[in-house]
Amino acid sequence: MLTPEKLRSPFHALARAIVYQQLSGKAAETIFGRVEAIFPRGGFKPEAVVATADETLRTAGMSRAKVAALKDLAAKTLDRTVPGLARLKRMEDAEILARLVQVRGIGTWTVEMLLIFRLGRPDVLPVTDLGVRRGFMLTYGHEELPGPASIIEHAERWRPYRSVASWYLWRAVDLERKSRQLLPAADKP
Repeated sequence: MLTPEKLRSPFHALARAIVYQQLSGKAAETIFGRVEAIFPRGGFKPEAVVATADETLRTAGMSRAKVAALKDLAAKTLDRTVPGLARLKRMEDAEILARLVQVRGIGTWTVEMLLIFRLGRPDVLPVTDLGVRRGFMLTYGHEELPGPASIIEHAERWRPYRSVASWYLWRAVDLERKSRQLLPAADKP
């Protein structure tokens, strides 16, 4: 089921996304928990992050690049490049994308995930997402991963519900993975 998670603040959601990049879920959860623990009693705010020494954030397990990205996110939240939650909810998807990719470490894919899973936007199609590409390949019987352009062209018929279509493409990958696990060892590709 495609149900958006509650969004406390754009800063918090994007900080979490930065920490979670390229890490296993368990490792990222541990590190993000340590980052939040540096700021007790709800003190994980942009002002506090900007004022915190880089080395303090590094003790939580963050790389230098992620510390720099988190600090940039905090600064851009304070200067309102990253809008507050009320403003964000009123903005068009393209405007949100244009604003948020200005933050170091935040790319198109991260913004698309925010739009789908936090803001519940119905018409987002993350064509660079490997799961979407693989799901499209499986669903439509392609031999190779399709490029973004062919998915975009095909997906015009899915408007205005391309987020839902994306969810189904991700589920196709899950089903394929589960069916491979059920095969006897001799039958596995």
